[in-house]
Amino acid sequence: MARYNDLDPKKWKEYADIITDSLWLIDKRDNSGAHSGDYHGNFVPQIPHQLFTRYTKKGDWILDPFAGSGTTLIEAQRMERNSIGIELLPKVAKKAHEAIQTEHKRNIVSKIITGDSRNIDLSELLSIFQIKKVQFIIMHPPYWDIIKFSDNKNDLSNTLTLGDFLDAFGEVIENTSKYLERYRYLACVIGDKYMNGQVVPLGFHCMNKFLEKGFLLKAILVKNFGETRGKAGNQGIWRYRAIANDFYIFKHEYIFVFKKLK
Repeated sequence: MARYNDLDPKKWKEYADIITDSLWLIDKRDNSGAHSGDYHGNFVPQIPHQLFTRYTKKGDWILDPFAGSGTTLIEAQRMERNSIGIELLPKVAKKAHEAIQTEHKRNIVSKIITGDSRNIDLSELLSIFQIKKVQFIIMHPPYWDIIKFSDNKNDLSNTLTLGDFLDAFGEVIENTSKYLERYRYLACVIGDKYMNGQVVPLGFHCMNKFLEKGFLLKAILVKNFGETRGKAGNQGIWRYRAIANDFYIFKHEYIFVFKKLK
């Protein structure tokens, strides 16, 4: 069986920093160097770091269809993995490119391009780098309309209904996963939504999209998250609302790991 990471199982006792449990408790975001928490909706760098350690090797290629501020590419670059990020919004892509370049590593490709992941054609770009497939895909899509990232009609955060969001996300999966090497891995970071007095299990809806498309589910990881911008400084108010009403405050998100079988 071909190895998909650089880990030596015989040295398992030396890997104390690798999380192997399904509950990920990360106390503080890594804001070192080019990593920044300024972009609304970005994820903690420790997530891609853990995933790249487990599912990729040095020199592998990683694709991020929702590149945002470039967290994935920055971390891939640090870990000597090549990466391609797709970002819908030109201004965001430009800022991400500038951040990535501050940690540029020789002989490592970190390429961010502007486009719509639902229909972008990466064939020509891959041929320039003399590759046909990537070895890992990581997705951190908008949590539907919880955060409005732009006025762009193609922005998934602007979809009007849950069905519209899932259809659009399904198109992203279909279009980008064809560039993933067979038997390699894909991860999706996603949370749920509270709407009209009930929980919308957005994470599991997205999980089902991958299952419908033939992916094998390898892990459901639950990660904590702390104070969000929307609740910043208002923890007491939210706690009062929760006690006074019938809901719980979201403090978790999911990381689904899949394996491509065809």
